[in-house]
Amino acid sequence: MLNGQWAFRYFESLGDVPEGFADDISADFVDVPVPSAWQNLGYDSHQYTNIRYPIPLDPPHVPRENPCGAYVLDFDFAPNPDAPRVFLNFEGVDSCYYVWLNGRYIGYSQISHSSSEFDVTDHLVGGTNRLAVLVLKWGVGTYLEDQDKFRSSGIIRDVYLLERPHSAVFDYFTTTTLGPLGASVSVRASFLGSPTAATVIIADATGATIASAPLEAAAGDQEYTHRVRLDIPAPHLWSAECPYLYTLTIETDHEVITDRVGIRSVGVDGTALKVNDRDIVFRGVNRHDSDPVTGPVISLEQLMTDLRLMKQHNVNAIRSSHYPNSPYFYQLCDELGFYVLAEADVESHGTQMQYLSDTSFPNQVLHWNERIADNPDFLPLTLDRIEACVRREKNRPSIVLWSPGNECGYGLTFEESLRWVKDFDPDRLTVYESSFYDDKKRPYDYSVIDVYSRMYPALTEVREYLDSDPDKPFLLLEYCHAMGNGPGDLEDYHEMIVAERAMCGGFVWEWCDHAVVLGTADDGRTSYGYGGDSGELIHDGNFCVDGLVSPDRIPHVGLLEFASVNRPVRVDAYDQATGELRLRNMLDFADLSGRVTLSYEVTRDGEVVAGGTIESLPSIAPGQAATVPCPVEVPASGRCYLRVASHLAEESALVPAGHRLGLDEILLENGDPRNQDALRLLPADGVPSSPLVVEADDRRITIGGTGFEYVLDRATGLFESMTFEGRDLLTRPMEANVFRAPTDNDMYIKAKWELAQYHRAHAYAYSTEYAVGPDGVTVTASMALVAPAVQPMAHMETTWHVGASGAVHLDMRVRRDVQFPELPRFGLRLFLDRGMDQVTYYGLGPHESYPDKHRASSHGRYTSSVAGLHVDYLKPQENGSHHGCDYVVLSDGERSIAAVAETALSFNASPYTQEELAAKAHNVDLVPAGETVWCLDYAQNGIGSNSCGPQVLEKYKLDAEEFRFAFTLVPATGVQ
Repeated sequence: MLNGQWAFRYFESLGDVPEGFADDISADFVDVPVPSAWQNLGYDSHQYTNIRYPIPLDPPHVPRENPCGAYVLDFDFAPNPDAPRVFLNFEGVDSCYYVWLNGRYIGYSQISHSSSEFDVTDHLVGGTNRLAVLVLKWGVGTYLEDQDKFRSSGIIRDVYLLERPHSAVFDYFTTTTLGPLGASVSVRASFLGSPTAATVIIADATGATIASAPLEAAAGDQEYTHRVRLDIPAPHLWSAECPYLYTLTIETDHEVITDRVGIRSVGVDGTALKVNDRDIVFRGVNRHDSDPVTGPVISLEQLMTDLRLMKQHNVNAIRSSHYPNSPYFYQLCDELGFYVLAEADVESHGTQMQYLSDTSFPNQVLHWNERIADNPDFLPLTLDRIEACVRREKNRPSIVLWSPGNECGYGLTFEESLRWVKDFDPDRLTVYESSFYDDKKRPYDYSVIDVYSRMYPALTEVREYLDSDPDKPFLLLEYCHAMGNGPGDLEDYHEMIVAERAMCGGFVWEWCDHAVVLGTADDGRTSYGYGGDSGELIHDGNFCVDGLVSPDRIPHVGLLEFASVNRPVRVDAYDQATGELRLRNMLDFADLSGRVTLSYEVTRDGEVVAGGTIESLPSIAPGQAATVPCPVEVPASGRCYLRVASHLAEESALVPAGHRLGLDEILLENGDPRNQDALRLLPADGVPSSPLVVEADDRRITIGGTGFEYVLDRATGLFESMTFEGRDLLTRPMEANVFRAPTDNDMYIKAKWELAQYHRAHAYAYSTEYAVGPDGVTVTASMALVAPAVQPMAHMETTWHVGASGAVHLDMRVRRDVQFPELPRFGLRLFLDRGMDQVTYYGLGPHESYPDKHRASSHGRYTSSVAGLHVDYLKPQENGSHHGCDYVVLSDGERSIAAVAETALSFNASPYTQEELAAKAHNVDLVPAGETVWCLDYAQNGIGSNSCGPQVLEKYKLDAEEFRFAFTLVPATGVQ
């Protein structure tokens, strides 16, 4: 390995590089680690852009002022007489580079994420050698590497010397075939120098030899001169669930090559995608090489962190978006069990953004492919990149799909390249989403594409395809954009995937948030930057912060949601009368028996009252269902659930035994399903011992009782102050509340929300009347939700009832003006003393939950601090809501206030106002309100994934014309 410390010098322009720059490295050179990206070492500056090129769109030309880095390494070499031929390998250099060895020019390469190999046999000397590399930031390849990521430069992957004999196997291609009597492994090979005797040996996982035979000359193959076929009786087949590998050894006189073979088949049957003749579902993610400190440089340890988290969260497939990964990535996927969609280093998305007088997207599509994708001048460059991807990783069983690139449009460069792929490797499938975009100039050849794919389609579009008598499987190449608080539609896509044979699953966008470390905030937190934080002119803001895990690999709630939706075992039904639990195996190959155990518990109002385990499951084949006995005693009253968790029975390479794989909960029936704790929170208000006192004028209605005094503002119909046992409950007047700090997935609807003035909405009372009754005081208010410049967005007929204990019941009947868009939320906002920072609630928890994003949560009684409910997204936004709550109690240890729902409500309790969350670009800049901000909501709008996907589904929109919001506020001394 030549990795390590190299001498480095950065130049602002290629024109500044002196001739013979490597002759003297005593001055102006510094030591830097290789591999590395120079932007992550403090040179140049970071730039994140999604679609737009960072340079003028003028292929093949690049700016004359082209930044570059000069690298120099002195290393010792001792010739090996048994391996006299030496090759210099670079596994990744961004973007193009020139190489010299001992002052002699060796060569040039320009595919950033692919291996390049130079024969340096004649240029090495025994003893000290000097290797010099000049890396340019931009080259013609820049136009084919317009991926959605931080743009980085440098030697970003391993560098090493490979020593070979004079005569050796130069290349080999291993393929497997399944048959009724077993399987066969075919190895085709070509030689470096003259052919030499070579024996191929296959051993099983125990090391026992299964088959062996010599390579023999074979005619008629333009790629390979020799071949052998080895029969494997009763083979163990490879799949992501059972990644069995054989060891392949190719022995010659002076060299032994060792590889691993997975025996499997890939194909299409009608519209079903099959592995080993079984329908499969990709439960996948898109993954970039990205780290907040090292940028695109990913070590084996960093990669293992990703793969471990993926396996623990039920990921079974990875798309190498949008370029080849390091070779050990694919080898680990073979070993650990992941399907791989391998993508070539080709993306010319920026050509879509060329200036056109008609800026509409349909017109962009008509011209998108003209400059590169359908330009014959770019055919050699495109084909070279796709060949490099396929040739290097052709022997990896984990790769089941080839993609020639991403977001380029379609044209002759892809027709020809895909034709080559199908000719070279007919045993794998091809997919290319950009073929969807048709410029209508001529009929294009789609026969070279095996799988139809789309990015971020609405479910209605998917349904249209499925109903169109399709002839190809449907793959969600990118879906459920996981930006910020999201995604919110995973379960809805899952339901369609498992219901339709043509649906072969998909790849969520994306695995990790891309960001760079900017420093450390005053409170010790890491400060992360995204597009625009480095002063770059062309950037796309925080659109790179769109992952299931944070930059430092802390799982977001979105990943927990993914894991729950893709759990390997689901409860289809529970028969409470017979105690039979119907389980469905969601896996594609593995039986549940011996693989999964169950634990279960019965909860009553959040308290576990019974439980047990089911250590041994019956045989339940993939896709099938069976019943297991699980009789439980159901309490006569209370909100009761049966919670069934599945666990891994035996440890795997990445997942410990006992790891929870998923959770189902079933609402149990009983005589009184009301939450008894919620009922106990409600006071038994009757006739007060002394009448409540009411004082009223044109401005206020003041209601007093034993130990409390509440003041209602007749201008708003809401309470402006509430004093209980001599202490103020509210630090500000109560507010009507329809605004939420826009989530990233609200990025398009928020324009309508702003036009509707939701962020300025406030309550207006047309009239307020009160009446004193035997059980307290009732205030009725005819109200509206109003804002500057627009008509009332809703009218509310509101009834407040104040009982003898000081409990306040709200009954609000809302009629919305349907000319307005769906509401972000609807409810009340209360400001409490910041000491009221202890929260107890019964509802969906412990993770944040919303109408369409709650599968990671379950019903229970949870406690937290207010700060603990905050979900610290890198770019602040709405977070930490809890859906489906029977009650919530806030306390400071000496007093408390509860909200008890008549029908389940949602709530937020936060140190921050929505306005603060909306105003700040980075989490480390947030300033607490100095109060506890308590939002009590009838509901919130769904989360969805509209930052790069369809709108929130209709069933999750807060757009009903009429609804009723009712709950009771119960203040008390002590903790309730």
